[in-house]
Amino acid sequence: MTGRVDFFSRERWTAGVIGLGYVGLPLLVTAAARGLGAVGYDVSAERVDQLTTGRSHIDDVPDASLGEAIEAGTRFSSDPAILREADALFICVPSPLGRSRQPDLSYIVAAADTVAAVVRPGQLISLESTTYPGTTEDYVVPAVSSAGLTLDEEAWVAFSPERVSPGDEMKTADIPKVVGGVTPASGDVAEAAYRRLVPSVHRVSSARAAEMSKLLENTYRAVNIGLVNEVAQLCHELGIDVWEVVDAAATKPFGFQAFYPGPGVGGHCIPLDPQYLAWRAREANFATRFIDVAEEVNNRMPAYSADRITDLLNQRGLPVKGTAILGVGIAYKPDVADDRESASIHVLETLRERGADIAVLDPLVGPERITAHGFSPVGVDDDLTGFELAAILTDHSDIDYKRLADQVPVVFDARGAYRRLGISAENVEPL
Repeated sequence: MTGRVDFFSRERWTAGVIGLGYVGLPLLVTAAARGLGAVGYDVSAERVDQLTTGRSHIDDVPDASLGEAIEAGTRFSSDPAILREADALFICVPSPLGRSRQPDLSYIVAAADTVAAVVRPGQLISLESTTYPGTTEDYVVPAVSSAGLTLDEEAWVAFSPERVSPGDEMKTADIPKVVGGVTPASGDVAEAAYRRLVPSVHRVSSARAAEMSKLLENTYRAVNIGLVNEVAQLCHELGIDVWEVVDAAATKPFGFQAFYPGPGVGGHCIPLDPQYLAWRAREANFATRFIDVAEEVNNRMPAYSADRITDLLNQRGLPVKGTAILGVGIAYKPDVADDRESASIHVLETLRERGADIAVLDPLVGPERITAHGFSPVGVDDDLTGFELAAILTDHSDIDYKRLADQVPVVFDARGAYRRLGISAENVEPL
């Protein structure tokens, strides 16, 4: 085993990534930038063809970076046989929730089946998909065993949770990696491999501890967002600006971390990851009360935001039905084009169900996706004077908020954009 640690520490080995989405592709490009070999596998032949021609589908991987990786020898395939060329296999597949909000492990199971079909002696297998504690042992280790390989002698298995923040300046290569092996020996090998990929590795005692750490990270965020969302509702009832309150509390140099309210939570982490933990807790007959309350508050925010918008229209003597409302931003977070699990969409769908005429201004998501949601797209330079109300639901940087307030009679600012940007407008109503 010591020889394998030395190999990953010193040699030019090849990284193989299973799943070339928002986690897998940046990891593969990082490996290439670190001077390692890189091969990527994805079940989508269309995606593979696109990547092979140097066209990235991930905002955080510019075409130029992808092109550099290809010039360095990176290859992509929809044939899993390419993974046999790799020395380390990194599983980066989705881990969504099912219709009943239970963990959907179908992608992880499929990836484990792929590993069983291609794994060879000498490989490290690391699961990066967010999941509940015990998944790596329950699915990846059996995949290695079914291939006839002996754990810690012919193959090594670990878990290292993905840590990406789309749209932010900090990239995959800059974010510390938590690493835990299913055994100490597997942990040694995995730690050595990840130290070639990122500058900072935090080793934990087990894969289960690493799996749990990821769930704690995002559960912490979900619970604190739920708290500030509830405080925002109370501040409205008391006639207090919640943004002013949070900014004031944040001046304390210890004991407080600022979280900000909004129309709900969205994306691929905050709405999902705490439910993996809650589901696993229920299996252990343990009640996750903080998680459940936070989910209740956060899930209520889109309807609460729609109610606030309805009240603003009523104050002007306007019904919701037939009124033209502009939704500003439907991505799940600012400055990304990703609208998965976006709370902004839920707000607008609620208003549409009440009869409002909904249009959307989101230069990043774009007209095709806006139309797919059943809304009318609006351009950044279009005349906005035909709308009775604009609702800022995702505060992208490249929107002219002053022009918006000048052209629309009422602006509901669910993100605190006007306060943050220092734009004064009497017709702006904060969350």
